[in-house]
Formats: sequence, C-alpha cells, structure tokens
Amino acid sequence: MTESVDSATLWSFTHSERAALADDLAGLSRAQWVQPSLCGEWSVEDVIAHLTAAASIGRLRWLTSVLGVRFDFDKHNDRRLAEHRGTNPTETLERFRAIVTSTTAPFGNPAAWLGEVLVHAQDIRRPLGIARTPSIEATTAVAHFFARKDFTVPSHSTAKNLRLEATDGPFTAGEGPVVQGPTIALVMAMAGRPSYCTDLTGPGTATLLDRTTA
Repeated sequence: MTESVDSATLWSFTHSERAALADDLAGLSRAQWVQPSLCGEWSVEDVIAHLTAAASIGRLRWLTSVLGVRFDFDKHNDRRLAEHRGTNPTETLERFRAIVTSTTAPFGNPAAWLGEVLVHAQDIRRPLGIARTPSIEATTAVAHFFARKDFTVPSHSTAKNLRLEATDGPFTAGEGPVVQGPTIALVMAMAGRPSYCTDLTGPGTATLLDRTTA
C-alpha cells in the first residue's frame, strides 16, 4: 500500500470498517454499551452516536453548527452526538448501520474520515476485549495520512522527529529514534491513545508515550 490511495478506495475501506464495527457490536449487553471507551468521557454508545453524526453532516450544516457554538468543538460534538443517539442502544446501532455506506463529510481528505472510523472502532474494541484488527490496507492508508498531517488529531506533531516502522505491513515514516509495532498501534498512538504504546518497541517509544499523555 503506497501513500497515494484514491478517494473511491478510501471510502470503500470506510464502509467496510463501519460494517465490521456494527457487526462487532450486535450482541453487546446493556452493561457493555455504557462501558467507558478510550475516547475521553464517552461511553461505547456515545462513540457510535458520534460516528453516526460525523457521517451525517455536510459542510454547510457543520459550519452552521460550529458557528452556533462559537467554535467550541466539544460543545459541537456533544450536540451532534445527542442528535444521533437513539432512545436505547439498539436504536443507536440501527442509526449507525443506516450510515455505513455514507460518503457525507464536512470537508477534507477521505483518509481523515477513514481514520475517524478506525480510531473510534479501536476506542470501543480495546476496552471490550474485542480482538479484531482492521485491514492492513485501510490502516496503512490512515497511518500515512496521520504521519504527514494534523487534522482531527495532532498526529503529525505527535510523530515528529521519530522513525515509525510497521512490523506487519509496509508503513514507514519520519526520521529519528525508531518506534516499531503493528500498524494499528502506530495509528492509535499518533491519535493520542497512550495505552497502545505498550504494543510498540524501540528507542523512540518513550518519547511517543510522553507526547500522547501530555
């Protein structure tokens, strides 16, 4: 997988990863739906509602929303999450399934929105003990995007002056002390999830961990 992946392929990866996540969540208990995710204070159900919101809002509605809260993005996210959360987890999951094949996004490279799905899926899977790794093709595309650009997460800044090397795929990026490990662990670390640094090795790992916990 090279750094250059066309938009149609990125959206295809996104649709596949959404569908896989929906299938993973189909049998969750009520207690599992309220379990904390790796994403701040959000529960598993909150994260799913957020993913539904992200796939349901175009540029004009997004601009209207953020202007309405004076660019308070936390408030914007919370309002959109509440809008797309169902009256119960079953309805929340049904709403998520309805956007599996959506190509709606506010703006930006489709790799960013694929990254949104990959990262939040692992935010859910890791705490629940769901052992599924996204496709290496999708994860590699996101890793390249994260390594070269700060967008929804400060991934480029987090990886700056480090040499990242995947042990399960072709991804490499940067120069400096080496950090090695599975591609998904590198992606999650760049997205600011310090728990994934335990899956990484190399002299640059301590620096990466410090940056994810700053």
